[in-house]
Amino acid sequence: MKRFLFPLNVLLSLGLTSFADIHPNIVFILADDMGYGDVQSLNPDSTIPTPHLDRLAAEGMTFTEAHSPSAVCTPTRYGLLTGRYCWRSSLTRGVLNGYGRPLIERDRLTVASFLKSQGYATGIVGKWHLGLGFQKTNGEWDWSKHVDYSPIDVGFDYSYVIPASLDFPPYVYVEGHNITGLPDEIHPGGKFPAFLRKGELGSDFSIEDCLDNLTEKATAYITEQDKTDKPFFLYFPLTAPHKPVLPHPRFVGKTDLGPYGDFIIQVDWTVGQILKAIDDAGIVDNTLVIYTSDNGSFMYRDTDENEPDHVSDETIQAYFEGHHTANGPLRGTKADIWEAGHRVPFFARWPAKVRAGSKSNRTITHTDFFATAADVIGAKLPPPAEAAQDSFSFLPLLLGKEKQFKRAAVIHHSGGAMFAIRDGDWKLILGNGSGGRQNPRGKRFERPWMLFNLKQDLGETADRYKHNPAIAKELELEAIKLISNNQSR
Repeated sequence: MKRFLFPLNVLLSLGLTSFADIHPNIVFILADDMGYGDVQSLNPDSTIPTPHLDRLAAEGMTFTEAHSPSAVCTPTRYGLLTGRYCWRSSLTRGVLNGYGRPLIERDRLTVASFLKSQGYATGIVGKWHLGLGFQKTNGEWDWSKHVDYSPIDVGFDYSYVIPASLDFPPYVYVEGHNITGLPDEIHPGGKFPAFLRKGELGSDFSIEDCLDNLTEKATAYITEQDKTDKPFFLYFPLTAPHKPVLPHPRFVGKTDLGPYGDFIIQVDWTVGQILKAIDDAGIVDNTLVIYTSDNGSFMYRDTDENEPDHVSDETIQAYFEGHHTANGPLRGTKADIWEAGHRVPFFARWPAKVRAGSKSNRTITHTDFFATAADVIGAKLPPPAEAAQDSFSFLPLLLGKEKQFKRAAVIHHSGGAMFAIRDGDWKLILGNGSGGRQNPRGKRFERPWMLFNLKQDLGETADRYKHNPAIAKELELEAIKLISNNQSR
């Protein structure tokens, strides 16, 4: 029996289907500094309830080996949107501040501009942290001028963002190319947990209401897009639980773990609002929702129960491990080359395609989102000379076809520019310390280097470098090749 395959344009002309019916909506939620141990489905010992994140895990796939391409904010966001490791760009360490110049070139293809070219509506609501085009007059910031660069210039149809982390001024909203409320006062600085840098505050900006405001904008975007015939891509980078650790008053006291614990509950509630908007729009089955974090948590782990911690004194940026482990069993903290710096929660729900409650232990990183988005909609990924140089599709994993998943070894990068390479069970650190915040910080490329078998030693306690010189050498050569080349694929 012959099967007749009708072109998409014929089906559309006959009214038998719609472009949006065939191509799924894509909602990507990026938490800011959420640790692997902050989600109950990943850390059963946690007493912080995260029902909405647990729902995502139950209704979709949990990736237990997902890694941010950097252990700090800006580089991860660059990698996510461009499919390219940020250390290949002009930013080779650290992060931008709120006044920073644009990092993504106008002519660089992003996942947003790619999806837009494929017929998608593209929106961003939340923390940008990749540089905006604020302008000056006579050497001083001129807030009355339009912003001459925003996410609109790199593929987003709609953009409502704050410049950077919520502890970096200027504290303003930028919609499209316009500041929505001109700064009319200077916000004072503050100390942890309400850590803030002194700077300009917009007339319509409230620090403690910011996440709620962004959530309202994001849910409204979903509601409005449901009224159109276009599939949509919404990128929703949150401002929490990054400092300032200022949960909205209605969440204060919801846990016995201080402001940080309460803030995790607010993040989970925020995810719940997005899921509710998707439910209410009736688009659950054909919407791919991805939730992850830009790096690990900044909360340190203390092993001495007699020492004060965040529970007894909210000004302390650490938990006794018997109270909470924000990064689970992982060594280190945000910014480190250790696993806690970059192994992050990662859930993907797509009821039409992804088996509920499934798991994957294959190593992926956020640069892989670009290739995955292209694969999901059946579009050809541009050659690496043009875009997505370090992106590999994990769609086979989502579909339960693990044998079809292929990617190069993953390169990890710390806040202080320390490199590591991960291939299979083995991780080689090309330096002699954390490369971030935990002592000893060490220096990149200085020996002795360190080798760990993460299947046997997730906590990175047993250095195997001297015991497995052949594996170390093989990883070293592969790392040098990937770092020196302009691409991984």
